[in-house]
Amino acid sequence: MTRGRSERVLVRHWDGFHEQRRPDDLVVEEPLTIELDAVTVTTTMRTPGHDFELAAGFCFAEGLLGDASVTSIRYCANEPAADTEFNLVTVETDGAPPPTPRLGLTTSACGLCGAESIEALLERLNPLSAGSTSMSADVLAAVPERVRDFQDLFGTTGGVHAAAAFGPGGEPTVVREDIGRHNAVDKVVGRMLLDGDLPARGQGLFVSGRASFEMVQKAWAAGFDVLVAVSAPSALAVETAAAAGLCLAGFVRDGQLNFYSPSA
Repeated sequence: MTRGRSERVLVRHWDGFHEQRRPDDLVVEEPLTIELDAVTVTTTMRTPGHDFELAAGFCFAEGLLGDASVTSIRYCANEPAADTEFNLVTVETDGAPPPTPRLGLTTSACGLCGAESIEALLERLNPLSAGSTSMSADVLAAVPERVRDFQDLFGTTGGVHAAAAFGPGGEPTVVREDIGRHNAVDKVVGRMLLDGDLPARGQGLFVSGRASFEMVQKAWAAGFDVLVAVSAPSALAVETAAAAGLCLAGFVRDGQLNFYSPSA
């Protein structure tokens, strides 16, 4: 089923001299509850579309799958999907560890602090291989413009983030949009997981906003060599990227960038 991703409303527009009524397109935001093997693990506010990828990517990036494989993904396992307005997705596996239910909506908070956050990741993730990519600064600096050509929903609403996987030459291979940065990344990771394209060695991950701890966490978990962000990183994101061996570039705009961890 194709879900509406934008809605048109009438607004009063002031151009500095006159006021007039005109249509405006707004991005849709709805809750999505994700179940893993019949246990509710999270509810996130997202833009409908690519919901199965989002659910799979979230479970993978958060380490909930362990060594298990995803066997099926569907809307609402216990009742007609329409009854939940297609806002509940069930991920089934061949033996993932029993998940711990989470309460409330997901946010940008990591749930741990500083060194404890990094130590928790090192318990389940190995540092990336040093020098595994040869992407140059000029290639990375051009990525935002190359992704922009695929941001149709942003062009319509101006209200969504984008995430993209890109190859060694900077060419986008998977692009997803969502009102939440973390959701857009999960959709990219989920698509690559379902296609058997993880770990993403030799590839980069682009995010249209800032580089937070969780953006680095998701890039690390998926095995990307480089994380490119249009805006600034947080101090914890830089520290985590260093621990991961992940190349982190921020303020990637107008043909310029800053490297915050060893350059590619």
